[in-house]
Amino acid sequence: MMMKYFILVCLFGGSAIAAEPDLEQISRAMGHLIGKNLQSMGLDLDIDALLLGMRESSEGESAPLSEDECLQALSILQEETLLAEAQANLLAAMEFLKSNAEKRGVVVLEGGKLQYQIVKKGSGDAVEPYNSPILRYKAHYLNGKAFGDSCSEEMVSLDEAIAGLSKGVIGMREGEVRTLYIHPELAYGRSDLAAPNALLVFEVEVLKADATAEAQAASQAEDACFDEASAVR
Repeated sequence: MMMKYFILVCLFGGSAIAAEPDLEQISRAMGHLIGKNLQSMGLDLDIDALLLGMRESSEGESAPLSEDECLQALSILQEETLLAEAQANLLAAMEFLKSNAEKRGVVVLEGGKLQYQIVKKGSGDAVEPYNSPILRYKAHYLNGKAFGDSCSEEMVSLDEAIAGLSKGVIGMREGEVRTLYIHPELAYGRSDLAAPNALLVFEVEVLKADATAEAQAASQAEDACFDEASAVR
């Protein structure tokens, strides 16, 4: 009875189910869990052979490979899959940047590597290379899939951010919104296992050009001096 409850908790996120579960539903649910795990690994396996292996295992038959051999083969297959995806993503990034550079309003900061387009002009202080601006941004891959979303204010240290974001933000004024198009060499390259060598698209808004303690202290000092000067008048 405890085992039955444990399986239900695993499958349905901790919600106990009053009705007696259907064996077919449990089996299909387990299949979905296995499928999600395979999808997260990024492997294109033979589903029919996978099901055959599960049946053979349940019947006590020996596997065609030992556990170590299977893990080694999976590692090689995963590496080959990532390499093929990385090559395809790199080619797509290069082709996109080449065609995008010809569009009206697109500014090329670094040939074939970094471009931007102004969505909204700003009028405040400009971001300097040594600043830590407060940004609001959204980011996605070339296929439109989102990978980052900062709806609230976030301070970004430019010397710690990816090169494409840092270079693309420098010179932006407070209130300005830009769309950045970043080549993988100025982003995460092959280290992004979810999308190796993928082009990144950022929509960035500068809320404050510099949010470091030094900048804030200097700003407060300037305000104090201004207030004192106004009082003297």
